[in-house]
Amino acid sequence: MSLHGAKVLWKREGDFLSRRYSRLHVLDFDHGVIVRGSASPSLVRPPFATHEAVDPEAAFVASLSACHMLWVLDHAVDAGLLIEEYEDQCSGVLAKGRDGRVMMTTVTLRPLLTFEVGRQPTEEIIVGLHRLAHDSCFIANSVTSEVVIEPVFNRVQG
Repeated sequence: MSLHGAKVLWKREGDFLSRRYSRLHVLDFDHGVIVRGSASPSLVRPPFATHEAVDPEAAFVASLSACHMLWVLDHAVDAGLLIEEYEDQCSGVLAKGRDGRVMMTTVTLRPLLTFEVGRQPTEEIIVGLHRLAHDSCFIANSVTSEVVIEPVFNRVQG
C-alpha cells in the first residue's frame, strides 16, 4: 500500500451566491508540484473558467493515459523492446451514464509508439503490450468508465 495526496486550494473571487465567481484554483501535489486548475470552459463560461488551467475532466483523461504509458514502458522493457517515443492523443466523453448522472463514460487512448530503427515489433506484439498495460494500470482498474485503446501503428524512428 502507498498513499498519494494533493491539496486543492480555492479562494472566492466574485459574487459567489449568484454563481459569478472564479473557478480558478491550485492543485498542490505531493513533492511540491503546483498546477493551476479551473472548471472546463465548456461547462462554466469564461471569465469564471479558463483554458489556461487544467480542468478535472482533462486531468482524469491524462491520468489514465499517463498510467497506461508507464505500464507500456515497463512491459516493453520486460519484452526487450526499445521505445524511443510515446505519444497519446487521448480524449474523454462526458455524458449521462446508465443511471442518468453525468460521468466520463468513455476514455479513448490513441498511443503512438516509436521504436528503435530496424526493431519495429509486429502489430500483434504491440496490441499485446497495450493489453498487459491496461490490465496493470492502477487508474484503469479504479474507474467505471470504458477505456478504449486504439493503438496507432507504422511509425519507425529514423
